[in-house]
Amino acid sequence: MKIYKSYNSNKRKCKGLKSDTILIIYRYTALKTLMIIKIKIYTITTFLMLTIFAFGQTKDAEIKSFLDNLKPSDFSGAILVAHNDKVIEKRAFGLANIEYGIQNKVDTKFNIASITKMITAVATLQLYENGKVELKKPIGTYLPDYPNKLVRDSVTIHQLLTHTSGNNNNLDFWKTNNLKYKNVSDFAERFKNDTLLSKPGTKYDYSASGFVILGLIIEKASGHNYYDYVRENIFKIAEMTNTSELDIDAVVQNKASGYTTFLQEDKTPRKNEYYLAKTSPAGFHYSTVEDLFKFSKALRNYQLLGKETTALMFVPKVKGYNTNLGYGIDIDLRYNQTIQGHSGGWYGVRGELMDFMKDNYTVVILSNVDDDGKSGTSKVSNYFKELIAEKQPEK
Repeated sequence: MKIYKSYNSNKRKCKGLKSDTILIIYRYTALKTLMIIKIKIYTITTFLMLTIFAFGQTKDAEIKSFLDNLKPSDFSGAILVAHNDKVIEKRAFGLANIEYGIQNKVDTKFNIASITKMITAVATLQLYENGKVELKKPIGTYLPDYPNKLVRDSVTIHQLLTHTSGNNNNLDFWKTNNLKYKNVSDFAERFKNDTLLSKPGTKYDYSASGFVILGLIIEKASGHNYYDYVRENIFKIAEMTNTSELDIDAVVQNKASGYTTFLQEDKTPRKNEYYLAKTSPAGFHYSTVEDLFKFSKALRNYQLLGKETTALMFVPKVKGYNTNLGYGIDIDLRYNQTIQGHSGGWYGVRGELMDFMKDNYTVVILSNVDDDGKSGTSKVSNYFKELIAEKQPEK
């Protein structure tokens, strides 16, 4: 419109001038107008970019301030924050061993409890991607000798990955000799003949035992021991050099002891070894905040799975207790942006791996002290969710 008006105005002014002179004037006017438009576009773009940058800088400054003021009495463990896949904060708080006054460090190894389920899910989907398993076939296709006929003939890998298989959450291994669990099959012995909680495929029931069955399938389909498989095909690829399975009586440097207050009336901490077992496909790997960040980054950047399979893993499939679930991953839709990852909780163990999918933040929190849902890891996790994602208003 401005060019048209300039054209008409200059047309009146150019009466009596030579045609080539008039052409030069028209061209000059058009170029001048285009330059003004480009300058305005550049100004607006620059303003928006600076606003976004400043917004990110503000969040980063708030995160730093929060961590600067976080006290060991509020949280014991390690925290890593990354933005656009670059680590911006890495801190440690509290004691790895209360008896000897040993401090937690940023590279301390913590028990990650159920965060292990994400690892098992990736291993399963790698086999699916390579044509070694199918998601909707009964598990008897891969475990023909599985003793529970209903599970063998009805339950699928899809159901195991989404906690809809009806299998229970059998974790009371401490009631026997928890030192005897060395292989995946040892864990499966605990529940192989149990009745199901619900008909397969009809209901969400969080199931650790379902992920143990996935471990059996991984071993059968790959021809490798579960622990060896994830070490070679996940930890090695993602360069997770500080992640491994451990026997509960293993002596390892720079490993945090776990402390629980749940079973004490006076809430004094007690060590949690009695309630632990060796890693199973359902939980209890030991890892560091840095290694779990590497895992997250490798997964999101298609180093562990192809683009289509990664997308399949991330698609919400069922509604859980609080979040939706993809395949072995929580998809939290309660906020103004999607938060993906997994939590881990047990006696003396708390952990969170969170990817904020819009603003490209990753937050890893690992703690060796359990909490009441308001302090410790829960307090720290809720802070990051509210700051970065902002909770949606109640409907």
